[in-house]
Amino acid sequence: MKSFSDSYKAAGVDVTAGYQSVELMKQHIAKTVTNGVLSGIGGFGGLFEIDTTGISKPVLVSGTDGVGTKIKVAFLLDKHDTVGIDCVAMCVNDIICCGAKPQFFLDYIAIGKNYPEKVAEIVKGVAEGCVQSGCALVGGETAEHPGLMPEDEYDLAGFSVGVVDKDKILKPENQKPGDVIIGIRSSGVHSNGFSLVRKVFDINEKTIAKYYDELGSTLGETLLTPTRIYVKAILSLLDSVKVKSISHITGGGFYENIPRSLPDGLSAHIKRSDVQVLPIFDLIAKTGNIPERDMFNTYNMGVGMTVVTDASEADKAVEVLKAAGEEAYILGELVESSEGVIIE
Repeated sequence: MKSFSDSYKAAGVDVTAGYQSVELMKQHIAKTVTNGVLSGIGGFGGLFEIDTTGISKPVLVSGTDGVGTKIKVAFLLDKHDTVGIDCVAMCVNDIICCGAKPQFFLDYIAIGKNYPEKVAEIVKGVAEGCVQSGCALVGGETAEHPGLMPEDEYDLAGFSVGVVDKDKILKPENQKPGDVIIGIRSSGVHSNGFSLVRKVFDINEKTIAKYYDELGSTLGETLLTPTRIYVKAILSLLDSVKVKSISHITGGGFYENIPRSLPDGLSAHIKRSDVQVLPIFDLIAKTGNIPERDMFNTYNMGVGMTVVTDASEADKAVEVLKAAGEEAYILGELVESSEGVIIE
């Protein structure tokens, strides 16, 4: 007998809508299937066989995150097929920082009312993020929460697991003064600092529709641009040069994230004039009268990821990243200091 409950539906939860959502999302999930996937969607757990070929000491690396209040922009634009990319990006970009290759991903959608077409659009974005990062979407959960949140709203989170050879885990202690910091261009605000963004622009249906010449688009279109996923480019880099450390520039900006991959006694020295700041950040600072120190402590400022290599390999690293489709450039160098980050 097919599962249904009129009583539960009267309480606000339509289980049949959940089944319809799963059917609609299957076509998107199918695009993410890799050789390690052993189970389809619908079981109690996602089965994945990790390929340890060439890995003598496999270590699992996990990462979890959400999209934050950027989802508010998706609500206002009624566009839901990109925030899933953000969700995957926030997890896999963290995992790659220690040299691990993402293997699989699971998502969690909490929604006021399950509209199957909307849920399928969200998962479409998640699947696209998985394709971009080369990992499989092996499962997830959609939870209908009537009374807990408005019917037309939802929240999105997820987690990913990757694998790295223990002997190849990036070790911060291998860095030294004179090592070069390479910046990899971001696609925009990514998925951090949106509470401040919403305050600065008083985000609503009218303000997000405003066109800015310096952006070449409306504010809403620029803000909803998905987080850049760097996995495949970084994997290519790791095969080509000796990478000493990687930092994912997320919440906390330069000042919080770059020191996370540095040993005690070393700091990142960056010339302000060398930072290729994207127009959206200039607009945020100008509109909100935000001090530059706060901008660099909140946003990626146009640098979504930094990589540290020996000075002798820096130019090659930039070329490898460019060949992989990323915009990369020399951003600074490591110096003896306990300040963490020096921007001047």
